[in-house]
Amino acid sequence: MARAHDIGGFEVRRALPASERQMIGPFILFDQMGPGEFMAGHGLDVRPHPHIGLSTLTYLFEGKILHRDSLGSAQSIRPGDVNWMTAGHGIAHSERTDQRLRSTAHRLFGIQSWIALPKANEETMPAFVHHPAATLPMAQEGGLQMRLVAGTGWGLASPVQVSSPLFYADAQLSPSARVPLPDEHEERGAYIVSGSVEVAGQTFDAGRMLLFRPGDQMALSAGVRGARLLLLGGATMDGPRYIFWNFVSSSPERIGQAKADWKGGRFAKVPGDDREFIPLPEEHRPETLQSAPQPFALRDGAPE
Repeated sequence: MARAHDIGGFEVRRALPASERQMIGPFILFDQMGPGEFMAGHGLDVRPHPHIGLSTLTYLFEGKILHRDSLGSAQSIRPGDVNWMTAGHGIAHSERTDQRLRSTAHRLFGIQSWIALPKANEETMPAFVHHPAATLPMAQEGGLQMRLVAGTGWGLASPVQVSSPLFYADAQLSPSARVPLPDEHEERGAYIVSGSVEVAGQTFDAGRMLLFRPGDQMALSAGVRGARLLLLGGATMDGPRYIFWNFVSSSPERIGQAKADWKGGRFAKVPGDDREFIPLPEEHRPETLQSAPQPFALRDGAPE
C-alpha cells in the first residue's frame, strides 16, 4: 500500500517513488491527497517551496486548491482541471486553501504527480499552464468513462504540452467494465483510486500501484463496486535521476547548487505569498532514481 506522510496539515499517501520501483516512464513522484475533510477555519497550507528539473501535475477529484508561483501565477484548480507547472531551472510555488473556502467545512481529494524532465529540458525556462476540465478529451464506451489528462493514448491526445512521450488518464469503470492499457507506451502503471480491479486472475483494492511488463496486452476489469483508476506511464527516461527534497536532476552537483540557492534566498519570491517559506531540510545524500528497463511481475508499487 502507499505510505502516508503529512504535507501542509493534510495526510498524503505516496505510491512513487517506492522500494520496488522508483519511476514509471517519467513519473517520479505520485502522491494521493486525502480523501479528507477540513473543519471550518482550517485548510491546506503548503508554504512556498522550490523545484528544479521537473513538471508538477495537480489533479483533483474533490475540493479546490489555490496555486501561486514565482512567475506571478494565481490559479484555482477544481476537479477535472489540470495545473501543469514546469520548474526547469527553478521555480517556487505554494498551494493553499482559499480564505473564502475556509469559512465552512470542506473536503479535499486529489493527486499530485512529478514528471522528470529529459536532460535536454532540465534547465528550460519555468512555466505554468492551467487546463479546465472541459478542454480535456473524453471517451465513453459501455461502462467506461475516461478523461485523458495528459499525453496520448487510446487514439486521444491531450492539449497539455509535455516534454517526453507519456500518458495519464482518469478512468471510471462500472462493475465488470474493462479498460485496456495503451500498448504504444513502453512503461505502464495503474493506480487504484477507489473500488477494486481484477488483472490476470488477481484482485487488487484501492491504494495499490500496479506495474506491467512492456509489450504485454493487458486490460483491467472493475470489481463488483466498480473502480476509479489513474493510468500512467511513458518512455523510459534517458538515464538516472537524483532527487533531494523537491529537486530532481540528472546531476548531483546541480541539486547541490539548488540547495544553496534556496538556502541563500536566490529563488524568486511568490507574489501574494511571500511572508512564509519552507526551509531547506537537513542534509542527506541524494538518492539515485532511475526507470531502468527490467522484467518485473504485476505487483504493488509501494511497500506495506
